[in-house]
Amino acid sequence: MTTQAETHTQIAAEVSGLKVNALQDGSGPNIVVLHHSTGSPGWIPFYDHLAENHTVTVLDMPGYGQSERPTWARHPRDIAILLHSAIHKMGIDTDAHLLGLGFGGWVAAELASMHLHGLDSLILVGAAGVQPEDGEIADVIFYEFEEYVKLGFSSDEAYAEVFGDEAAPELKELWDFSREMTARLTWKPWMFNRQLPHLLSEVETPTLLLWGENDRVVPLGVAEVYNASLPNSQIQVLDGLGHLVELESPQAAADAVSSFIAGL
Repeated sequence: MTTQAETHTQIAAEVSGLKVNALQDGSGPNIVVLHHSTGSPGWIPFYDHLAENHTVTVLDMPGYGQSERPTWARHPRDIAILLHSAIHKMGIDTDAHLLGLGFGGWVAAELASMHLHGLDSLILVGAAGVQPEDGEIADVIFYEFEEYVKLGFSSDEAYAEVFGDEAAPELKELWDFSREMTARLTWKPWMFNRQLPHLLSEVETPTLLLWGENDRVVPLGVAEVYNASLPNSQIQVLDGLGHLVELESPQAAADAVSSFIAGL
């Protein structure tokens, strides 16, 4: 997989003494993207599709990628508080659609619960953060990090179409580095917050819950809990895809997001 960070605008903000970095491209209403627990791989085709009609800003969350690490942070809500300030300082908090991928979806949901009336929409893509009634969210600690990423696809063949037979060394390094920060933030309980469903009951922001039909990382039951908790949400399932819908089928994922926003 190749990325093209050098062709996009790099922006940054300082929050609580920490530098938060982001990549930005496109024009139109703001889409602010929060990445997976494996970190941001850079600018991917999914973002190009979104940027056709939107200003897309892909943040490196504090502790990930090029953003500085808050050594004191122990919960995704800590990251959400920092990002709330960073998004404001970057000037991307007006006409804003907040899109969270996987673990980034959990952070996005926490942020939405604090920023009740400041978002045009919330888009949670295979988001962790709440406990499903059946099954459980896959624990990255139980997997070698490349195997965990493979689990995010509907099949090993789908993984190979994106990364080849083996991912590049720099991606493996990113995944390993990101896993350490994720473990700090999500250790107990793993990948969910028991309080979050109660807090989300006040979030009237239009919300899309976008899931892959064959998500082996965050079961569809998580979307059902989110849907029951949020007063203005809807579920859309992408046929045949795994957890990493934005990598496995960038056009289909972007079309779903763009159609949702256009229909608001």
